[in-house]
Order: sequence, then C-alpha cells, then structure tokens
Amino acid sequence: MEKDTNSTHNEFEKAEHKQEMQHQVISFVMMIIFTIAAFALVVSDISKYFTIPIILLLAVVQVVFQLYYFMHMKNKGHEMPALMIYGGLAVAFMTILTFTTIIWW
Repeated sequence: MEKDTNSTHNEFEKAEHKQEMQHQVISFVMMIIFTIAAFALVVSDISKYFTIPIILLLAVVQVVFQLYYFMHMKNKGHEMPALMIYGGLAVAFMTILTFTTIIWW
C-alpha cells in the first residue's frame, strides 16, 4: 500500500513539473515574440507616438512573465518576496510621480 501511494505521488510530481516546464517554454517563446515585435516597431517607419506606448506595454507584459513564471512568484510560499517587490514598485511609482509633478509645476 505504501509503495502505491509513493508511486502515485511521484507521478503527480512528474506531471506537475512537466506542466511547469511547458508554461516556462510558452512564456519564453512569448517574450521572444514580444522582443521581435518591439524591434520591428522601431525599425518600421511608424509614428513614435504609437511605437513608444506599445513598447512600454510589451515591456510590462515581459516583466509580469519574468516575475510569475521564471521567478516562480505564482507558487505558494512567495508571498513575502511578492509583497516586497510590489511595495518597491509602489514606492518607485510614487517617486516618479512626485518628481514629475515637481518638474511640471
């Protein structure tokens, strides 16, 4: 009975690792596609008022992929690092907003 439970657990772990690897490969391919799209936008003769926001959007999506799939922020036990990262992002955003406001007014 113990052997059946152990083999079932091992099969579950293998399936879980396989799914995790598939997610990482898919997100890696998506990041490569986003990078190629960003280069294509820069090389093309499209207005910079269209190109810059699209590149920034692609960069934000890539950061999310990096955090959730390659840094494993989606897994259990990563709540404190996630809190620290999001706290740092909030402080950085407020700092940029503050200095932008000071410069413009």
